[in-house]
Amino acid sequence: MEAGSILNSIIPWNPKRSLCRKPSNFPRFVRASSSPQSQEQKRGYRGPKPTRDWVADWVRNNDDAVRSLPIYVGGASLLAVLFNRTVSGIAPVADASSSQSRADLLTLSLAVTNILTGLVWLSIRPKSISVVNPEGVECRNICSRLPDLVVSELLWAWESLSAVTCCRSLVVIYDSICILQIGMAAESRNDGEAVTVDASKLMQGSVYQGVMRSGAQSYLANLLLYPGRSELPFLPSNTQAVILQPLGDKGIAIIGGDTIRGFTTSDQSWIAFIGEKLDATLSKYANAVSLVMQDGI
Repeated sequence: MEAGSILNSIIPWNPKRSLCRKPSNFPRFVRASSSPQSQEQKRGYRGPKPTRDWVADWVRNNDDAVRSLPIYVGGASLLAVLFNRTVSGIAPVADASSSQSRADLLTLSLAVTNILTGLVWLSIRPKSISVVNPEGVECRNICSRLPDLVVSELLWAWESLSAVTCCRSLVVIYDSICILQIGMAAESRNDGEAVTVDASKLMQGSVYQGVMRSGAQSYLANLLLYPGRSELPFLPSNTQAVILQPLGDKGIAIIGGDTIRGFTTSDQSWIAFIGEKLDATLSKYANAVSLVMQDGI
């Protein structure tokens, strides 16, 4: 009882006590100062600043002069040795017992080495890579029995690739049939029309089998050096680069470019994502594609 009376006297019970709190003195809104006189702006940027390599820039802008520099140095050294030997009164015949003759021979060999180095630098130049015009005819062969959504998806892929990459030809084979051939194609010798894609023959070749076996994208950066280019007769004869992008396990997209090593790393990654999107769309309409295969294109 005493404990209860003590608690009641110290902490009075008032159930009607208001629970609201007094407004605090803290400001309700924090205003960010945009004044240029702020402390951070007064300090400025103190991190590492990018530096410019002036020597590399000068060498890049004066490539011919840099390549010819060893020739000038070697020629000047050669003339200096001959002039020194003439002025010093030493016999023109080299004497092995003379230290001056041995030094002159060493200098002459270094001068000749510089001259030869300059000649090598002038003869070896990186080959310039330029865009070529594909030799062939324009074609636009789209399977007519495909759903409109699939057709629009294929055309979107073509327009996207041709707009931002060096793509000039696109062939899509799915479920053993060619559902799209657009862009530049090889010209037929008989009627001058575009060479059609023989899907069955292509699927029997090593190029198609290798891509489908690995399940990964294959990039032929320089098609002219690849022996399997004979399996792609529907592409223009001067196609420079080709990307073979698998579409799941049922198809493949063949992308031809007009520049050697023209597809960058970002282009390859982007094409891989486009291939996955096309595979997802085509797999939804696999039944329609199968009906096209049975009825013919």
